[in-house]
Amino acid sequence: MSTATFYDQVRTAVTNRVPVALATVVRGTSLGAKVLILPDEVQGRIGDDALTGQITLDARSLLRDERSETRPYELNGEPIEIFIESFPPPPLLVIFGAVHVAQPLSRLGKQLGFRVVVTDARSPLATAERFPDADEIIVAWPDDALTQIDIAPTTFIAILTHDPKFDEPALSGALTTEARYIGAVGSRKTNEDRRERLRAAGVDEAHLERLHAPIGLNIGGETPEEMAISILAEMIAVRHGRPGGQLSNAEGSIRGQVTSPVG
Repeated sequence: MSTATFYDQVRTAVTNRVPVALATVVRGTSLGAKVLILPDEVQGRIGDDALTGQITLDARSLLRDERSETRPYELNGEPIEIFIESFPPPPLLVIFGAVHVAQPLSRLGKQLGFRVVVTDARSPLATAERFPDADEIIVAWPDDALTQIDIAPTTFIAILTHDPKFDEPALSGALTTEARYIGAVGSRKTNEDRRERLRAAGVDEAHLERLHAPIGLNIGGETPEEMAISILAEMIAVRHGRPGGQLSNAEGSIRGQVTSPVG
């Protein structure tokens, strides 16, 4: 397969929001050899099946982490280096609850590059007029909405309903998924009571430990816009594996990694 064909397939995958990675030998034997890694298919070959298999595993791991990296391998007893360039789909922001905070959260999330889905069972609230920036609006109860959304490791979930009949089914379902981030509104007391009810309903501690609640970073947000910024700031910190503190107290690089665009 030609290099042009590899890149054509990468562009097609990116356009269709399909995760894809391209591994290329950049130093050593077989310089320029490539392997294309798609969700259900691997094209090309570097070395034997064992090496291609290891490259594939590494590429899928990097896709989950939204990172690209040059890694060392061995081919026929000689060291080589392979650049694994990952092209994950845009992160997905799922907002449960078409409330006031959801409006700036949807708008700002879209500006930050998220694909945005807003869902609420209350049809007068979940409308295109109130959420013009949303990519999709689902009018459904949480259980049904979750069956209509493809939750992946690059999904970020904000549960804003502040009503047990909405938020607890959303949490119970969301906590069983691979979502990178799951947060819920409410005071510390509200969230502790909610955790107790979820425990009583059979949700285990390992799942509950994934929950960010109260949602957002502690920046003192009061308005819907400030609260949306607080929520998105925490999501960005989780996405890049950062604690979300002050940069003046940070060690090491202060910037997250940026995935290369297809050009």
